[in-house]
Amino acid sequence: MESLDLRVLSDALTWRRDGHRVALVTVVETWGSAPRPPGALLAVRDDGTVSGSVSGGCVEDDLIERMRTTLRSAGDGATGADRPAVIAYGVSREEASRFGLPCGGTLRLVQEPLLDTAWVEQLLERTAAHRLVARTLTLATGAVQLSDGERGQAMAFDGATLTTVFGPQWRLLLIGAGQLSQAVAQIAALLDFEVLVCDPREEYTAMLVASSPASSVLRLIDGMPDDVVRELVPDAHTAIVALTHDPKLDDMALLEALQSRAFYVGALGSRRTQASRKQRLAEHFDMSAAQLARLHGPVGLALGARTPAEIAVAIVAEIVQEKNAGPAAPNRAAS
Repeated sequence: MESLDLRVLSDALTWRRDGHRVALVTVVETWGSAPRPPGALLAVRDDGTVSGSVSGGCVEDDLIERMRTTLRSAGDGATGADRPAVIAYGVSREEASRFGLPCGGTLRLVQEPLLDTAWVEQLLERTAAHRLVARTLTLATGAVQLSDGERGQAMAFDGATLTTVFGPQWRLLLIGAGQLSQAVAQIAALLDFEVLVCDPREEYTAMLVASSPASSVLRLIDGMPDDVVRELVPDAHTAIVALTHDPKLDDMALLEALQSRAFYVGALGSRRTQASRKQRLAEHFDMSAAQLARLHGPVGLALGARTPAEIAVAIVAEIVQEKNAGPAAPNRAAS
């Protein structure tokens, strides 16, 4: 469900449109210490160009040569070359050693020629609209069916069908365009988040665009923060962090965010500031204890952070922890 897989499909679609033959390879089972998890995707072009990875480099060279041979056979009309097939690596200790698979790891892969690109176009369109998509491949025929996916849905393979789930890109909305937001944006972008920034204070946004390299990895959204959050319609792939230190801006944005489906909502401020904020939200906006409990504040993991860059690391680390459904940190960094 990582956006890396969406890039693999986008590359494969471009290659097919350019007239190349393309094969897709999906990790379906692993044993031992496998470098890439089930669901990891690789696309191979007929000239050996690749996008993605299924083993972190252990079996790619052999796999690329196999796929090039398969693609040539498909182009020559060989029987069976236009159907999916299962490939296994590391089935013996000697083979695992030869391919460099650690600790005797074993990989089972499904390879398929990409003949029909209509499903790729539909899948990319749906995920761009922030929808989860489940793709089911029938190995006997090569037929592909798309349906709505569910958050937390795992890849499934029973030997006859393969179902993988593709999700929209994770996105992060930052309320505030100050120095800390710039640092958070840069780190989040490295982790492949789509970064959005809202700040009605023109002097801050002008400074961000003019002086920050983060301006190349984020998108500024005009409007008041609460309106922006409402219009964004945050889903389970959205994180929202308020960083202005201005209650007039932060509180209204948080009011909307805490009632949304965002998987993470955080706010800058000390424990005393957070307590006062929660009291205001409860008394003036009738927010429930359950809604207020969703607020991460002080925002970020307790790393002893002091500088904007360190605080940004703590914030993004907590977002990633929540994204990956890890246990919540017992204490958070005061900021």
